[in-house]
Amino acid sequence: MNSALPDISAESKLAKAFGHSLDWVGMEKIALPVTIENTRCQSQVNAYVSLDDPLAKGIHMSRLYTRLLKLTTIKNINLADLKLTLMDFLTSHHDLSKHARIEIHSELYIERPALISKLSGWKSYPFVLSCQLLNDQFDAELKVEIPYSSTCPCSAALSRNIIQQRFESALQKQEIRLDQHDIMNWLSGTDAIAATPHSQRSFAILHFKLDQNIKHIPLILFINQAEQALMTPVQTAVKRIDEQAFAIANGQNLMFCEDALRRLYGTFIHHNSIKAFNFKVIHAESLHAHDAVAQGSWQW
Repeated sequence: MNSALPDISAESKLAKAFGHSLDWVGMEKIALPVTIENTRCQSQVNAYVSLDDPLAKGIHMSRLYTRLLKLTTIKNINLADLKLTLMDFLTSHHDLSKHARIEIHSELYIERPALISKLSGWKSYPFVLSCQLLNDQFDAELKVEIPYSSTCPCSAALSRNIIQQRFESALQKQEIRLDQHDIMNWLSGTDAIAATPHSQRSFAILHFKLDQNIKHIPLILFINQAEQALMTPVQTAVKRIDEQAFAIANGQNLMFCEDALRRLYGTFIHHNSIKAFNFKVIHAESLHAHDAVAQGSWQW
């Protein structure tokens, strides 16, 4: 019965005057739940193949969609699964396409403990996993965004300077003596801490070219290693003791955007799981109305 239904894409041919091959044809923002790092991720997927036959009317989009559905049944997706999906794309379009691409846009939720207390909460990490296949050449890229806190070294130095000036002035005016009790009382007042360094929520956007031979997608590993390098990841649920510990971490890890980027370089350069990277860090300044940014790459 179905064989009698018309298939315009297969039967129609364009006039040569209008015939052109096309880089990509496919679908975007396909709702698809997939499991990555043992976590079910509600994702939006883009799927494409090239249209190399200049006279072909179009591709068979339903064939891409049905092959994508297989990904929802896999317990933990790896690069081999995605390569097989791309091979299926091309097999189903063997007379039309030589190049296939898939992009998975999603967020990974990770439960994070507080710094000191027993509280914990969830953080989300947006990521894009993209793969393509052309002439048996398989390439895979992973892009992930990591939020953290950064405190300006210049602002910290200026704040220390004004506190020193205030202390010296209080001594000269004999408002305090060089006595431990007097000094402790003075430090607890608002006159002593007359300035505080400015901090800002910051973002590291990490773009990796993955080694295609890795057995699993090391998304959590990359996130953890980046946060360990930066040392001031943003927090979720906190008590005052956690907030104080966070303030200490910021005070001991003053960073310009250049510093943050170089820390990430040191962590990922020559990493076993990657072939190249392109990083960007953004410090959404609280002093200025604009952002401070740094960007760099290795073997990109």
